[in-house]
Amino acid sequence: MPSWKPAVNELDPRIVRIGIEINGKLKTYDNLTISASGTKFANTLQNEADIRVANLSKPDREYLLTETSPFNQNRTPKRIMLYAGRRSTGLSLVFVGDISSCLPSQPPDITLIFKASTGQFQKGNIIARSQAEKVPLLTIAQQIADDLGLALRFEAIDKHIANYAFTGSALKQIERLGEVGGVNAFVDDQTLVVKNSHTPLRSEARLISESTGMIGIPELTEYGVKVKYLLDKTTRLGGALTVDSTLNPAALGHYVIFKLHFEIANRDTPFYWIAEAKRIGPN
Repeated sequence: MPSWKPAVNELDPRIVRIGIEINGKLKTYDNLTISASGTKFANTLQNEADIRVANLSKPDREYLLTETSPFNQNRTPKRIMLYAGRRSTGLSLVFVGDISSCLPSQPPDITLIFKASTGQFQKGNIIARSQAEKVPLLTIAQQIADDLGLALRFEAIDKHIANYAFTGSALKQIERLGEVGGVNAFVDDQTLVVKNSHTPLRSEARLISESTGMIGIPELTEYGVKVKYLLDKTTRLGGALTVDSTLNPAALGHYVIFKLHFEIANRDTPFYWIAEAKRIGPN
């Protein structure tokens, strides 16, 4: 079985960066000790992440602790963005969320520990929306994306929805959209994705094998497969996954990713996805 040697990492170094948006301004940090873990869901659950950043300057550390404090009177959302990649391929966005807490570790090596979730700020934003007797599902999806400040990726079969109405948390609109449209609706970073259930996103396919970054042996689950592999720029939540394993041929097949966990560090071992996916067809 081909092995991934440390020399590959040395020749093609990792890049990890975070950006923190406060009052509409983005401040980025790299060349620091950064590690992160989190999970993204292709359903109405909020994506979540824990991000640890060490070696920040004292002024930056105090500023971030103050601005993200629950006692801060400035109630605007504090968004955190995680990027990762390699020097040869460049950075790609891995996670975006609103900071729910920021805590310092114990000295002497003080690390800031951020907890963040997608749409956390929108949970408290109460809105009322209604449409005419019949409107396309696409129109409703676009309005929801606008309410949440997201781009829209619509790949579902469009249909007309009669007497659509909603009152409640802005974030809950995604759940309502899935119910009335009979579609798979979820947030992936800065995009509201709407697609047909059990159908992968178009042009988002990843082949996983021992020679393309798979780590260990794919595990069969009640829904399909769980597989661990090196972080890449191709994998997308809701995208297609083709598994090719010589050690577990029962896992061979085509899948759609419904849960995507990441473990990332720029100065430690983790740098991979763990994808859980549903089988969508025969081998």
